[in-house]
Amino acid sequence: MKAMILAAGLGTRMRPLTDHCPKPLLRVGSKPLIVHHLERLRAAGIREVVINVSYRAEQIIEALGDGSSCGVSIAWSREETPLETGGGIQRALPLLGNTPFLLVNGDIWCDLDPTTLPALGDGDLARLVLVDNPAHHPDGDFHLDADGRVHPQGEPRLTFSGISLLDPALVADEPPGAFALAPLLRRAMAEERVAGHHHRGQWVDVGTPERLRMLGEVLVPRRPRH
Repeated sequence: MKAMILAAGLGTRMRPLTDHCPKPLLRVGSKPLIVHHLERLRAAGIREVVINVSYRAEQIIEALGDGSSCGVSIAWSREETPLETGGGIQRALPLLGNTPFLLVNGDIWCDLDPTTLPALGDGDLARLVLVDNPAHHPDGDFHLDADGRVHPQGEPRLTFSGISLLDPALVADEPPGAFALAPLLRRAMAEERVAGHHHRGQWVDVGTPERLRMLGEVLVPRRPRH
């Protein structure tokens, strides 16, 4: 299975940190955020990774190259201007192929082992990894029912982690250009074609400088004073 990391965003919420450094290269602990993703994918046996880039693309490409330093093979999907999540995935489909792939938002951190995710069921277009609602998003995104199906409405609600298994058919027939992924997922939910997985481990939406700092403290605990 291949994986795709979304890394084309402008990182506006992370300013001023991203004024001169693209968000995927912001350091968490001893390494850039995106390297944490690549190392976890490698550990799960995923060697082929597609990364879309736009804002400060050359910096990211120069830092990671062909991926060999992280034990993976990287194919780059360049976007002249960011195409949003759906459009970015669609642009990358020639690199991803026709089989389901793992999608990872570049601005999250999670200890999920991708090998624990069941394959897509017959007719399903997506399997979303959901997490408990964080303090900054208390109302959540979707409802996961007792049968493992995801719905736009219902209680209790969970938050979409930014990690999913996707069938390329979800975006393949959309008009080319910039478009969001969320409406397509909701449409697929209405057709009962979206499954879910509740991850109860660690997850952080690295969306602000403060959360980036807090994540760094979690990964590299402060040494006790003597």
